[in-house]
Amino acid sequence: MYRTVATATTEGGVPTDTDNVDFVVDLDQVPRWIDEESRYYLECEDQDPSCLKSYFPDPLKSPEEESSRNGMVSRFPVDHEINSKIYLWRGQPWNLEVDAVVNSTNENLEEAHSSQGLHAAAGPGLAEECATLGACRTGMSKLSNAYDLSARRVIHTVGPKYAVKYHTAAENALCHCYRSCLELLIESGLRSIAMGCIYTEEKNYPREPAAHVAIRTVRRFLEKQKDKITAVVFCTGTSSDTEIYKRLLPLYFPRDKHDEVVAITRLPADVGDENGETIIDERKIRIKSLPKKTITKLPEAPVELPISDIGLVRRNSGYLDTYLDPAFMSLIKDPDQRRQEKWEKTAQVQGGWNCAKMLGFGELGGPPLSAAEEYSLHSRYLSKANSRNLSEIAEMKIVYRGGVDSEGHPVMVIVGAHFLLRCLDLERFVLYVVKEFKPLIQKPYTIVYLHSAASLQIQPDLGWMRRLQQILGRKHQRNLHAIYVLHPTFHLKAAIFALQMFVDNVVWKKVVYVDRLLQLFRYVPREQLTIPDFVFQHDLEVNGGKGVIVDPRTKFVYHRP
Repeated sequence: MYRTVATATTEGGVPTDTDNVDFVVDLDQVPRWIDEESRYYLECEDQDPSCLKSYFPDPLKSPEEESSRNGMVSRFPVDHEINSKIYLWRGQPWNLEVDAVVNSTNENLEEAHSSQGLHAAAGPGLAEECATLGACRTGMSKLSNAYDLSARRVIHTVGPKYAVKYHTAAENALCHCYRSCLELLIESGLRSIAMGCIYTEEKNYPREPAAHVAIRTVRRFLEKQKDKITAVVFCTGTSSDTEIYKRLLPLYFPRDKHDEVVAITRLPADVGDENGETIIDERKIRIKSLPKKTITKLPEAPVELPISDIGLVRRNSGYLDTYLDPAFMSLIKDPDQRRQEKWEKTAQVQGGWNCAKMLGFGELGGPPLSAAEEYSLHSRYLSKANSRNLSEIAEMKIVYRGGVDSEGHPVMVIVGAHFLLRCLDLERFVLYVVKEFKPLIQKPYTIVYLHSAASLQIQPDLGWMRRLQQILGRKHQRNLHAIYVLHPTFHLKAAIFALQMFVDNVVWKKVVYVDRLLQLFRYVPREQLTIPDFVFQHDLEVNGGKGVIVDPRTKFVYHRP
């Protein structure tokens, strides 16, 4: 299997330490992703095999149930030709006999910041050539000779530094790294490439999110250029990286319809565009042709009229209609009429008997807004939100995107315990909510509200909730599929009952109370949610002795007594 060179140390043809010896592995001897021995069924390694199966039915065991998910279409369908080009190898890329290997380095291509062991295997000539290549920007790649390596070329690329505040920028820069390596491979007339994980510990990029970017970027690239590439080898250096790639590869490179169906609910909500790059709706450029208007020619003034009376000639009413938007005209009323209506609304609020306010639910009075008023209100808030930096609200993790529920609807997660009213600017929070909900409310969506331990925090009154609902508008009310409330308390149920009575009987009737995490996972798969650790602990304290809970982010198993 291994063709050793002069410095190799082997036992029976197999190297004793893949990180410290020099040997060459033929690509034909590396298992391809489609080979039977490379299959991996996402089971709990090093754990009790029954830890999940007894309580969470494995979708891989019931393809008939999964195939009936309301006609959902896979975003990564089975493609056997692409799968035949994918390899997974535990070891260093430069030990493989391929056309090119990838070196993760810094902007100056320095040896100290390159993939560990690469320069030692290639010899001093590699560092000398790198010094002549000049700087390389983050997300870009440069080509050099391979010298003493078995590969023909080395492709150097610069991975991004990671920070939660700039998650999207780091994700797209990492996507550019993989895509630029593949583009440079084709431009150089090469056909096979071995690439390690393009992130380093000092750059602080989380391993699993980085693996998602790597795999989906390669998949999207091969969909367009599969005829020009014969092999892409994902190389892992640690057992944790190997486990991550084995678990994620079936999602983006399904080997059969069975894998494809399972991937539908396990894929993240955002898998990028046609290149695997994260989509940012706010940066899209929308170009629309101007409407064609027919301008009616002005009637000519009679010659006999005095000059002072020419301005009194009435124009054709169709002339103004060609310039005024009918939707805008419908909002225009007589000023006295608008003022009279405002006075009547104020008198109605102040003079009425407000039962909700007497019960301690806040100010819920006031007449409902018209469709035009709601649209105008929502537009003003959205315009403000897009013009402001709300990163400090995002870091509080009160509201964030999840994946999709069991019916394929996108999910928005709300953590009640993170809503710290004493240190939160409610006006800025509303702007953030409007901005985050904007892409979701255009189609059916779901809300998951985690009320675990939220009763310890001061919550806003229902009058504020009613105002927020008015700002989000009627499209939010119409497209809301369900609100799943985890760990509800008696006070919360009373508040929701008040909302049903005094605010909106349609929206708040969609609330579904969920007492246990196991019950929530029936509606929203556990892989589609990022749940704080304290929620799992709270569930253990409240529902002790009822099975096990697995944190889908850390994979930690909570055993109940």
